Amino acid sequence: MFIDDSKYKRNGKTYRRVLLRNSYRVEGKVQHDTIANLSSCSDAEINALKLALQHKDDLQSLFSIKDLQIKQGLSIGAVWVLYKLSQQLGITKALGNERLSKLALWLIMACVISPGSRLSATRLAQKHHICNILGLDSFTENDLYEAMDWLAMEQQNIEKSLFNFRYGTNKPNFYLYDVTSSYFEGECNELANYGYNRDKKKGKKQIVIGLMTDDEGIPIAIEVFEGNTQDPKTVTNQIKKMASRFEVNEVTLVGDRGMIKQMQIDELNDNNFHYITAITKPQIEALINKEVFQLSLFDKKIVEVKDNGARYVLHRNPIRATEIANSRDAKLAYLKKFIAKKNEYLAEHKKAKAETALDKVTNKAKTLAIVKWLNIQLNDRVISVEINKQELEQIARLDGCYVIKTDLTTNIADAQQIHSRYKDLAFVETAFRTMKTTLLEMRGIYVRKANRTRAHVFVVMLAYLIAHHLHKCWYKIETTVEEGIAELSSICSIELTFSQQAISCQTIPEPRTMGMALLISLGIQLPDIIPTNNGQVATTKKLVSERKKL
Repeated sequence: MFIDDSKYKRNGKTYRRVLLRNSYRVEGKVQHDTIANLSSCSDAEINALKLALQHKDDLQSLFSIKDLQIKQGLSIGAVWVLYKLSQQLGITKALGNERLSKLALWLIMACVISPGSRLSATRLAQKHHICNILGLDSFTENDLYEAMDWLAMEQQNIEKSLFNFRYGTNKPNFYLYDVTSSYFEGECNELANYGYNRDKKKGKKQIVIGLMTDDEGIPIAIEVFEGNTQDPKTVTNQIKKMASRFEVNEVTLVGDRGMIKQMQIDELNDNNFHYITAITKPQIEALINKEVFQLSLFDKKIVEVKDNGARYVLHRNPIRATEIANSRDAKLAYLKKFIAKKNEYLAEHKKAKAETALDKVTNKAKTLAIVKWLNIQLNDRVISVEINKQELEQIARLDGCYVIKTDLTTNIADAQQIHSRYKDLAFVETAFRTMKTTLLEMRGIYVRKANRTRAHVFVVMLAYLIAHHLHKCWYKIETTVEEGIAELSSICSIELTFSQQAISCQTIPEPRTMGMALLISLGIQLPDIIPTNNGQVATTKKLVSERKKL
């Protein structure tokens, strides 16, 4: 048995033919039988077969310690798992198989492994088998910016493809929607503007981000708005997505109070869509004054009231009521300490103006939002405070109370289901928390152009889609998603080189116990070997030269 490796020309082109053949004699003449055509095999595989046949009578000689060189290769565990999950979740199919789509997939995987800039993603690729797994050639951070431009242009098509892959014809009826903001330290982003900052960063420009998920919190679509965009103005785009892009006929949009107002309700009704939202405290007060419902109804478990075609689901959260009361008491105690310091100052400084101290105390009470139920007085240069019990009772009577409003009929959802669907908005809050502050760290954005800002946020959403699945699979394992990714990243290939034969291969060692548990829970197996790829990842921005400038 031998390898017949030869080249031949046909029509001016050179071809290579590699056959596994067996030779024998018939009446003194040499005959050949072809066992297999190896022409489609890689050079490494062909060389391995040649080596094995060359030493078929003494395979031990292949494993001489002197001839064998062992070197640690690149990390394989994390990128292989994320690549397989991307296939399972339909991300790979939605992105396509072009070079830019593969680079975009690496941006998503890098966001899960170690969030950062495109430059840091390029440096990260130098430590992982990304070129071998995705079939990428050489690239730099500039190529990743091109991938971002492509991703921004293709976002709608990718979201639609993922939606169809996940749901097919069985599309969900309930969609959760909420917005958040992300602030900037710089001033040059095209979408950055001043607005209501949910990060409590005064004086910082920001962008507004709207995320829509299904009723299980799995992200469907994400959109970036200018930083001064008000919450209700973002709803119109979500209605258009459902009606045109995703072609959904039965839609119930679940949004927080202040998100879905009468104008948004009218738009939903024009598309035969429904809504579930909450009303504000002033609206609750107005309905109580109109005797649409009574305050005593909040003391029951869940109560439903109908009025003018709308259904109201009433409930009081006793834990939240206790929290509000405790917060009110803590603010009052803080104000009393503040008053004591002012009184002490007035007693020690006879020329100090008592009216000025009174104004400071009053302003402090306004800042704490407790001035409405307090009587602050000044008598003989002594400031005192008394509680207006009647006013406090009026304010505290709605502590922990909330009212959910919907236009769904009772045959579609009862009061308990409406209450549960509204509470599901916590899934979107969890997504925002994961994307902004814990695992994925949306900030910093490190881009200025509007399309690249949208692409960056879209990458984070797709990374959260993977992180959500990891959390679900690893929930019963004693590890977090961050720890699991770090454990998988520690699994590196081993490069074996036979010096005499000039042959090398890369194999994968068996993972540690934790790594094996993580893989089993995902139903993923690591490959036995890694094919060699000549792709080289490099950065155009050199760290050493940048250091010399400092």
